[in-house]
Amino acid sequence: MNSLIYTKKSIAVFLLPALAIYCAIVIVPIFITAYFGLFEYNGMGSMDFIGLDNYKKLFLDDEVFRNGILNSLKLAGASLFIQLPIALVLAMILAKGVRFEKFYRTIYFIPVVISSMVIGQLWLRILNGDYGLLNAILNSLGLEKYAMVWLGDERTAFAGTVVPVVWQYVGYHMLIMYAGIKSIPTDIYEAAKIDGANNIQTAFRITIPLLMPVLKVCVTFALVGSLRAFDFVYIMTGGGPFHASDVPSTIMYTNLFRKGAYGYGSAQAFFIILECLLLSLIIQSLFKKSEDAASAI
Repeated sequence: MNSLIYTKKSIAVFLLPALAIYCAIVIVPIFITAYFGLFEYNGMGSMDFIGLDNYKKLFLDDEVFRNGILNSLKLAGASLFIQLPIALVLAMILAKGVRFEKFYRTIYFIPVVISSMVIGQLWLRILNGDYGLLNAILNSLGLEKYAMVWLGDERTAFAGTVVPVVWQYVGYHMLIMYAGIKSIPTDIYEAAKIDGANNIQTAFRITIPLLMPVLKVCVTFALVGSLRAFDFVYIMTGGGPFHASDVPSTIMYTNLFRKGAYGYGSAQAFFIILECLLLSLIIQSLFKKSEDAASAI
Protein backbone atom coordinates (compact mmCIF):
# COMPACT_ATOMS: atom_id res chain seq x y z
CA MET A 1 0.00 0.00 0.00
CA ASN A 2 2.77 2.41 0.95
CA SER A 3 4.67 1.59 -2.24
CA LEU A 4 1.56 2.41 -4.26
CA ILE A 5 1.23 5.78 -2.51
CA TYR A 6 4.89 6.57 -3.17
CA THR A 7 4.46 5.57 -6.81
CA LYS A 8 1.52 7.96 -7.23
CA LYS A 9 3.49 10.73 -5.52
CA SER A 10 6.45 10.10 -7.82
CA ILE A 11 4.21 10.27 -10.89
CA ALA A 12 2.67 13.51 -9.61
CA VAL A 13 6.11 15.05 -9.04
CA PHE A 14 7.22 14.22 -12.58
CA LEU A 15 3.98 15.53 -14.06
CA LEU A 16 4.05 18.86 -12.23
CA PRO A 17 6.68 20.55 -14.47
CA ALA A 18 4.75 19.59 -17.62
CA LEU A 19 1.50 20.75 -16.01
CA ALA A 20 3.07 24.07 -15.02
CA ILE A 21 4.37 24.65 -18.56
CA TYR A 22 0.97 23.70 -20.04
CA CYS A 23 -0.84 26.11 -17.74
CA ALA A 24 1.65 28.89 -18.52
CA ILE A 25 1.40 28.64 -22.31
CA VAL A 26 -2.21 27.44 -22.74
CA ILE A 27 -4.54 27.88 -19.77
CA VAL A 28 -3.34 31.29 -18.54
CA PRO A 29 -3.42 32.91 -22.04
CA ILE A 30 -6.99 31.65 -22.51
CA PHE A 31 -8.12 33.41 -19.33
CA ILE A 32 -6.16 36.53 -20.26
CA THR A 33 -7.90 36.54 -23.65
CA ALA A 34 -11.30 36.24 -21.97
CA TYR A 35 -10.32 39.08 -19.61
CA PHE A 36 -9.31 41.41 -22.45
CA GLY A 37 -12.68 40.70 -24.06
CA LEU A 38 -14.30 42.63 -21.21
CA PHE A 39 -12.64 45.89 -22.28
CA GLU A 40 -12.69 48.35 -25.12
CA TYR A 41 -9.00 48.34 -25.91
CA ASN A 42 -6.84 49.06 -28.95
CA GLY A 43 -3.76 47.23 -27.65
CA MET A 44 -1.84 50.35 -26.68
CA GLY A 45 -4.00 52.96 -24.95
CA SER A 46 -6.19 52.81 -21.88
CA MET A 47 -8.49 49.88 -21.21
CA ASP A 48 -12.13 50.87 -20.69
CA PHE A 49 -14.19 48.24 -18.90
CA ILE A 50 -17.44 47.51 -20.77
CA GLY A 51 -18.41 44.19 -19.20
CA LEU A 52 -20.02 41.66 -21.54
CA ASP A 53 -20.79 44.17 -24.30
CA ASN A 54 -18.18 42.68 -26.65
CA TYR A 55 -19.60 39.19 -26.17
CA LYS A 56 -23.16 40.43 -26.69
CA LYS A 57 -22.09 42.20 -29.87
CA LEU A 58 -20.85 38.91 -31.34
CA PHE A 59 -24.37 37.51 -31.56
CA LEU A 60 -26.71 40.51 -31.45
CA ASP A 61 -25.06 43.18 -33.60
CA ASP A 62 -22.29 41.64 -35.72
CA GLU A 63 -23.90 40.07 -38.79
CA VAL A 64 -20.49 39.46 -40.37
CA PHE A 65 -19.38 37.35 -37.41
CA ARG A 66 -22.65 35.39 -37.38
CA ASN A 67 -22.13 34.66 -41.08
CA GLY A 68 -18.57 33.59 -40.28
CA ILE A 69 -19.86 31.12 -37.69
CA LEU A 70 -22.27 29.71 -40.27
CA ASN A 71 -19.43 29.32 -42.78
CA SER A 72 -17.28 27.49 -40.22
CA LEU A 73 -20.18 25.11 -39.51
CA LYS A 74 -20.54 24.47 -43.25
CA LEU A 75 -16.83 23.67 -43.41
CA ALA A 76 -17.22 21.35 -40.42
CA GLY A 77 -20.11 19.61 -42.17
CA ALA A 78 -18.01 19.13 -45.32
CA SER A 79 -15.18 17.71 -43.23
CA LEU A 80 -17.42 15.30 -41.32
CA PHE A 81 -19.67 14.11 -44.16
CA ILE A 82 -17.35 14.29 -47.18
CA GLN A 83 -13.73 14.20 -46.00
CA LEU A 84 -14.02 11.50 -43.32
CA PRO A 85 -16.16 9.04 -45.34
CA ILE A 86 -13.73 9.27 -48.25
CA ALA A 87 -10.82 8.72 -45.87
CA LEU A 88 -12.58 5.74 -44.28
CA VAL A 89 -13.29 4.08 -47.64
CA LEU A 90 -9.68 4.56 -48.79
CA ALA A 91 -8.36 3.21 -45.48
CA MET A 92 -10.53 0.10 -45.66
CA ILE A 93 -9.50 -0.56 -49.26
CA LEU A 94 -5.78 -0.15 -48.54
CA ALA A 95 -5.98 -2.20 -45.34
CA LYS A 96 -7.23 -5.18 -47.33
CA GLY A 97 -3.78 -5.45 -48.86
CA VAL A 98 -4.13 -4.10 -52.40
CA ARG A 99 -1.21 -4.09 -54.81
CA PHE A 100 1.17 -1.13 -54.37
CA GLU A 101 -0.35 -0.49 -50.94
CA LYS A 102 2.64 1.47 -49.63
CA PHE A 103 2.79 3.57 -52.79
CA TYR A 104 -0.88 4.61 -52.57
CA ARG A 105 -0.56 5.25 -48.84
CA THR A 106 2.33 7.63 -49.49
CA ILE A 107 0.63 9.38 -52.41
CA TYR A 108 -2.54 10.08 -50.43
CA PHE A 109 -0.52 11.48 -47.54
CA ILE A 110 1.67 13.84 -49.60
CA PRO A 111 -0.81 16.80 -49.53
CA VAL A 112 -0.70 16.73 -45.71
CA VAL A 113 3.03 17.50 -45.59
CA ILE A 114 2.84 20.26 -48.19
CA SER A 115 2.53 23.78 -46.82
CA SER A 116 -0.96 25.26 -46.79
CA MET A 117 0.49 28.33 -48.50
CA VAL A 118 1.69 26.19 -51.41
CA ILE A 119 -1.61 24.34 -51.70
CA GLY A 120 -3.53 27.60 -51.46
CA GLN A 121 -1.50 29.04 -54.34
CA LEU A 122 -2.04 25.84 -56.34
CA TRP A 123 -5.83 26.06 -55.97
CA LEU A 124 -5.74 29.78 -56.74
CA ARG A 125 -4.32 28.82 -60.16
CA ILE A 126 -6.93 26.10 -60.62
CA LEU A 127 -9.87 28.39 -59.76
CA ASN A 128 -8.59 31.55 -61.42
CA GLY A 129 -11.32 33.10 -63.56
CA ASP A 130 -8.99 34.13 -66.42
CA TYR A 131 -6.48 31.31 -66.86
CA GLY A 132 -7.56 28.73 -64.29
CA LEU A 133 -7.48 25.03 -65.04
CA LEU A 134 -11.12 24.48 -64.06
CA ASN A 135 -12.43 27.07 -66.51
CA ALA A 136 -10.08 25.74 -69.20
CA ILE A 137 -11.54 22.24 -68.77
CA LEU A 138 -15.11 23.60 -68.90
CA ASN A 139 -14.32 25.56 -72.06
CA SER A 140 -12.73 22.56 -73.73
CA LEU A 141 -15.86 20.49 -73.01
CA GLY A 142 -18.14 23.13 -74.49
CA LEU A 143 -19.47 24.18 -71.07
CA GLU A 144 -18.44 27.83 -71.31
CA LYS A 145 -21.65 28.99 -69.64
CA TYR A 146 -20.52 27.34 -66.38
CA ALA A 147 -17.12 29.06 -66.35
CA MET A 148 -16.92 31.93 -63.84
CA VAL A 149 -14.66 33.84 -61.48
CA TRP A 150 -14.96 31.20 -58.77
CA LEU A 151 -13.23 33.07 -55.97
CA GLY A 152 -14.69 36.44 -56.93
CA ASP A 153 -18.34 35.42 -56.82
CA GLU A 154 -20.21 35.56 -53.51
CA ARG A 155 -22.03 32.33 -54.37
CA THR A 156 -18.92 30.21 -54.94
CA ALA A 157 -16.06 31.92 -53.07
CA PHE A 158 -16.47 30.01 -49.82
CA ALA A 159 -16.96 26.68 -51.59
CA GLY A 160 -13.70 27.38 -53.40
CA THR A 161 -11.89 27.47 -50.05
CA VAL A 162 -13.67 24.36 -48.71
CA VAL A 163 -12.47 22.08 -51.52
CA PRO A 164 -8.72 22.46 -50.75
CA VAL A 165 -9.30 21.87 -47.02
CA VAL A 166 -11.23 18.66 -47.69
CA TRP A 167 -8.69 17.53 -50.30
CA GLN A 168 -5.57 18.19 -48.21
CA TYR A 169 -6.57 16.31 -45.07
CA VAL A 170 -8.20 13.22 -46.59
CA GLY A 171 -4.80 11.50 -46.47
CA TYR A 172 -4.23 12.55 -42.87
CA HIS A 173 -7.42 10.90 -41.60
CA MET A 174 -6.96 7.98 -43.98
CA LEU A 175 -3.59 7.14 -42.41
CA ILE A 176 -5.00 7.29 -38.87
CA MET A 177 -7.92 5.03 -39.82
CA TYR A 178 -5.62 2.73 -41.78
CA ALA A 179 -3.45 2.22 -38.68
CA GLY A 180 -6.57 1.55 -36.60
CA ILE A 181 -7.87 -1.06 -39.03
CA LYS A 182 -4.49 -2.77 -39.18
CA SER A 183 -4.55 -3.09 -35.37
CA ILE A 184 -7.80 -5.12 -35.42
CA PRO A 185 -7.00 -8.84 -34.90
CA THR A 186 -7.30 -10.85 -38.11
CA ASP A 187 -8.94 -13.72 -36.19
CA ILE A 188 -12.15 -11.71 -36.02
CA TYR A 189 -12.26 -11.32 -39.81
CA GLU A 190 -11.50 -14.99 -40.34
CA ALA A 191 -14.33 -15.99 -38.03
CA ALA A 192 -16.72 -13.64 -39.85
CA LYS A 193 -15.65 -15.08 -43.21
CA ILE A 194 -16.31 -18.62 -41.97
CA ASP A 195 -19.78 -17.50 -40.85
CA GLY A 196 -20.47 -16.26 -44.37
CA ALA A 197 -20.21 -12.49 -43.83
CA ASN A 198 -19.54 -10.47 -46.98
CA ASN A 199 -17.35 -7.35 -47.23
CA ILE A 200 -20.17 -4.90 -46.50
CA GLN A 201 -21.35 -6.84 -43.44
CA THR A 202 -17.77 -7.11 -42.20
CA ALA A 203 -17.26 -3.37 -42.64
CA PHE A 204 -20.41 -2.29 -40.79
CA ARG A 205 -20.50 -4.96 -38.08
CA ILE A 206 -16.80 -5.44 -37.31
CA THR A 207 -14.47 -2.79 -38.75
CA ILE A 208 -16.46 0.38 -38.03
CA PRO A 209 -17.63 -0.61 -34.50
CA LEU A 210 -14.08 -1.60 -33.49
CA LEU A 211 -12.75 1.58 -35.09
CA MET A 212 -14.94 3.88 -32.98
CA PRO A 213 -12.09 5.17 -30.72
CA VAL A 214 -10.09 6.08 -33.83
CA LEU A 215 -13.13 7.62 -35.53
CA LYS A 216 -13.71 9.75 -32.44
CA VAL A 217 -10.19 11.16 -32.75
CA CYS A 218 -10.68 11.86 -36.47
CA VAL A 219 -14.07 13.51 -35.92
CA THR A 220 -12.61 15.67 -33.15
CA PHE A 221 -9.63 16.72 -35.27
CA ALA A 222 -11.83 17.43 -38.30
CA LEU A 223 -14.39 19.43 -36.34
CA VAL A 224 -11.94 21.50 -34.32
CA GLY A 225 -9.77 22.09 -37.39
CA SER A 226 -12.79 23.38 -39.30
CA LEU A 227 -13.92 25.71 -36.53
CA ARG A 228 -10.49 27.34 -36.26
CA ALA A 229 -9.78 27.33 -40.02
CA PHE A 230 -7.80 30.35 -41.20
CA ASP A 231 -4.99 29.71 -43.66
CA PHE A 232 -6.85 28.70 -46.83
CA VAL A 233 -9.49 31.41 -46.46
CA TYR A 234 -6.86 34.06 -45.80
CA ILE A 235 -4.65 32.95 -48.70
CA MET A 236 -7.34 32.41 -51.32
CA THR A 237 -10.01 35.04 -50.68
CA GLY A 238 -9.05 37.05 -47.59
CA GLY A 239 -12.63 36.58 -46.45
CA GLY A 240 -14.15 38.24 -49.51
CA PRO A 241 -15.89 39.14 -51.61
CA PHE A 242 -17.99 41.24 -49.22
CA HIS A 243 -17.27 38.86 -46.30
CA ALA A 244 -18.91 35.97 -48.19
CA SER A 245 -16.08 33.55 -47.29
CA ASP A 246 -15.15 34.94 -43.88
CA VAL A 247 -14.80 32.54 -40.95
CA PRO A 248 -14.45 33.52 -37.26
CA SER A 249 -10.64 33.34 -37.28
CA THR A 250 -10.27 35.68 -40.31
CA ILE A 251 -12.70 38.15 -38.74
CA MET A 252 -10.78 37.94 -35.46
CA TYR A 253 -7.50 38.58 -37.33
CA THR A 254 -8.98 41.64 -39.04
CA ASN A 255 -10.19 43.10 -35.75
CA LEU A 256 -6.96 42.40 -33.87
CA PHE A 257 -4.30 43.37 -36.41
CA ARG A 258 -5.99 45.66 -38.93
CA LYS A 259 -8.67 47.57 -37.06
CA GLY A 260 -6.93 47.67 -33.69
CA ALA A 261 -10.07 46.45 -31.91
CA TYR A 262 -8.06 44.38 -29.44
CA GLY A 263 -10.84 43.94 -26.89
CA TYR A 264 -13.44 42.86 -29.44
CA GLY A 265 -10.96 40.62 -31.24
CA SER A 266 -10.09 38.96 -27.92
CA ALA A 267 -13.78 38.25 -27.32
CA GLN A 268 -13.96 36.59 -30.74
CA ALA A 269 -10.83 34.55 -30.00
CA PHE A 270 -12.28 33.34 -26.70
CA PHE A 271 -15.53 32.40 -28.45
CA ILE A 272 -13.60 30.22 -30.93
CA ILE A 273 -11.79 28.47 -28.06
CA LEU A 274 -15.04 27.94 -26.14
CA GLU A 275 -16.83 26.67 -29.24
CA CYS A 276 -14.11 24.10 -29.96
CA LEU A 277 -14.10 22.96 -26.32
CA LEU A 278 -17.88 22.54 -26.07
CA LEU A 279 -18.21 20.67 -29.34
CA SER A 280 -15.27 18.42 -28.40
CA LEU A 281 -17.06 17.51 -25.15
CA ILE A 282 -20.25 16.78 -27.11
CA ILE A 283 -18.29 14.46 -29.42
CA GLN A 284 -16.82 12.67 -26.40
CA SER A 285 -20.29 12.03 -24.98
CA LEU A 286 -21.74 10.92 -28.34
CA PHE A 287 -18.97 8.39 -28.92
CA LYS A 288 -18.89 7.03 -25.38
CA LYS A 289 -21.77 4.61 -25.93
CA SER A 290 -20.30 3.38 -29.22
CA GLU A 291 -16.89 2.82 -27.61
CA ASP A 292 -18.48 0.84 -24.76
CA ALA A 293 -20.29 -1.34 -27.28
CA ALA A 294 -17.06 -1.88 -29.24
CA SER A 295 -15.14 -2.89 -26.11
CA ALA A 296 -17.77 -5.54 -25.43
CA ILE A 297 -17.18 -7.27 -28.78
